[in-house]
Amino acid sequence: MTHPSTGSSGPRPLALTMGEPAGIGGDLALRVWRDRDTLGGLPPFVVLDDARRLTALAATLGWAVPIVRVERAEQAGEAFSHGLPVLHRPLAVPAHPGRPDRANGPPVRAAIDDAVALVRQGQVAGMVTNPINKDVMQGAGFGFPGHTEYLAHLAGHAPDAVAMMLVCPGLRVVPVTIHVALADVPRLLTVDAIVAAGRVTARALRKDLGIATPRLAVAALNPHAGESGRMGDEEERIICPAVEHLRAEGLCVTDPRPADTLFHPAARATYDAVLCMYHDQALIPLKTIDFAGGVNVTLGLPFVRTSPDHGTAFDLAGTGRADPTSLVAALRLAAHMSTMRASPWEDRP
Repeated sequence: MTHPSTGSSGPRPLALTMGEPAGIGGDLALRVWRDRDTLGGLPPFVVLDDARRLTALAATLGWAVPIVRVERAEQAGEAFSHGLPVLHRPLAVPAHPGRPDRANGPPVRAAIDDAVALVRQGQVAGMVTNPINKDVMQGAGFGFPGHTEYLAHLAGHAPDAVAMMLVCPGLRVVPVTIHVALADVPRLLTVDAIVAAGRVTARALRKDLGIATPRLAVAALNPHAGESGRMGDEEERIICPAVEHLRAEGLCVTDPRPADTLFHPAARATYDAVLCMYHDQALIPLKTIDFAGGVNVTLGLPFVRTSPDHGTAFDLAGTGRADPTSLVAALRLAAHMSTMRASPWEDRP
């Protein structure tokens, strides 16, 4: 049953978007609320989703999760103790687990838009996005590679003003090039791209995580960091000039290091984040260390956004078996970052 709520109290909640409604986003939202006490408590959050869908899904899974419709995000604090707060956003067509429908692309996009509006208006502390299906979204007219680029667009930022950071305990990685073919990486890797990623990362480490003097490691592109050009010249021609530029701006940055020596425990103790040259160079070590608990963070936005570091998992949708670890970590990190941004600190840029 869906219950209304009219009151408001407590801290500002986080906004959690529906993501692809045929995927595991609904399962995860229900489960983390159901298990919130055994998880050691969670920051309050409000889900932007179809309340009828979540009510039906909870019944199908046999989970006692009351759905509480709220009219305003600020009501979620009071509602969270006795039900899952939902800002009702109706779907275009009924959702069926594992069977995405492009007709629901616009409501999925609208939930993202609404979450951005709520956080920019100060009604929520930050936003956490459930995973979307890029093929479904682009088939519905969504002209962006993914959340990161779309959120930069909504914020009015150029693409190089934001960066994607993946986080797990003991490691933070920032890929300079992201969702591109490996063959295209040398062409897309530029001094400007590396410098932009380094600036955004250092600023976010200070502003959002309270690291006063961030230490950035830089991964080489080629084996053995190119061996003075014998295995590729990108280190000497592109990466080293970018490093020198960042150092000239006062940042603590290493020379390009061979990636095969950069991610063992002793090496990880020497830096706060790694600038990686391509997607898998960043994601393989992170997912090896913590496959279930990684978090995706968009750096450089005027608001806090995190996301679970996994996809829609259509094969698990509607089964209740999806692992909530990454969503829990994303909620906690978003709450921490929001607190850091709200606290006075004169050294923030």
